[in-house]
Amino acid sequence: MALILSIETSTKNCSVALAENGEVISLKEETSDQYIHSEKLHLFIQECMSTAGRELKELSAVAVGKGPGSYTGLRIGVSAAKGLCYALSIPLISEDGLTILAKDLLSKNEIAKNELIMPMIDARRMEVYSTGFDAQGSALNPIEAMVIEEVTSLYSGHSKIHLLGDGSFKCKDVLSDSCYVYHNLEYPSAAALTPIAQAKFENKDFEDMAYFEPFYLKDFIAGKPKKLL
Repeated sequence: MALILSIETSTKNCSVALAENGEVISLKEETSDQYIHSEKLHLFIQECMSTAGRELKELSAVAVGKGPGSYTGLRIGVSAAKGLCYALSIPLISEDGLTILAKDLLSKNEIAKNELIMPMIDARRMEVYSTGFDAQGSALNPIEAMVIEEVTSLYSGHSKIHLLGDGSFKCKDVLSDSCYVYHNLEYPSAAALTPIAQAKFENKDFEDMAYFEPFYLKDFIAGKPKKLL
């Protein structure tokens, strides 16, 4: 019996799910234009446990979305996950947000062998974090931050390219050919992380907590502080 808490905070979606043997038994998530993770994450964890009538000491593992995405969101989510694992002496599981999105799409749609899945997470300006996935959900290349126009040169020759994630919305003017299919699946969710976490738990695919860090991909660049009126 595996009781796994999953946390996803790499985007504007603050998401927590509790699953037993791969089945979600409680879910709490909220999407906001403002990053609410520091205020809401621990409350959501408490609510998920309370709703399911379970206690933290019953957890078998904690899974976390490791990025790429928001620096602040990732730090908050990973810190919470590692803190729980240290305190409870349980393993840590992680997965990147693009894989979570790709497998979420596959769980809801039939994707043909010659089609491509391309989740995109907003990397600001005209960049996205992305890579292509085949119809089995396997990544074809390492994740990278790419300018939107680079997508057309990297992935050609597919009958359809399925675009999803919050980064895909700013591509519609550039990637408008009929081969591009847009899906209204905006953010990775802890619920979609659940089956991935269960499989990794069964395979004992755990992170080394002493060295595990979020997958930032790009160096943090602080913006100029806004002037107070």
